[in-house]
Amino acid sequence: MKIIETEIKGVLILEPQVFKDSRGYFFESFSKRSFEELVGKVDFVQDNESMSTYGIVRGLHYQLPPYTQAKLVRVMKGCVLDVAVDLRKDSETFGKHISVELSEENKRQLFIPKGFAHGFAVLSQEAVFEYKCDNYYAPGHEGGLRFDDPLLGIDWKIPSGEMILSDKDKSLQDFSKAFVFEVGVDVIK
Repeated sequence: MKIIETEIKGVLILEPQVFKDSRGYFFESFSKRSFEELVGKVDFVQDNESMSTYGIVRGLHYQLPPYTQAKLVRVMKGCVLDVAVDLRKDSETFGKHISVELSEENKRQLFIPKGFAHGFAVLSQEAVFEYKCDNYYAPGHEGGLRFDDPLLGIDWKIPSGEMILSDKDKSLQDFSKAFVFEVGVDVIK
């Protein structure tokens, strides 16, 4: 497994070693031992999977304390633009975002620590998206940001007339009203 650091501290791209031959391919998608050696100790407790079609934008979501979540995300089929927005108040990159294409071809994964809003846009005809979380989903502790907030300036790589959002995601708040995380209180350093 190769680790690629991004412009935002703590957000990491994980690139597996893929073994291909005439029969197909094999790679280790997760090894707790390797992950802890390369990234750190994270106790994933829940795996989620979603299927979406072209143009769907999901997010930007986060869980409020004490149910904050770190995530390890990957695409099993298709291609998505995955986005993480830094909501850590004392971070040098507070309010900045990172966007990474994850696909069944590149087999990359993105690690998003606690203290971030997360979302993705489906760039292929269909995408199957999987993510590991280190805390359980708590419906009463959800937060979110408007996907099209001009302060964030996210290019979702989909024409606005082709974007499909849930009613819930259409009504999320502006970045200026977002919950901000405090390192040491809400999130681990």
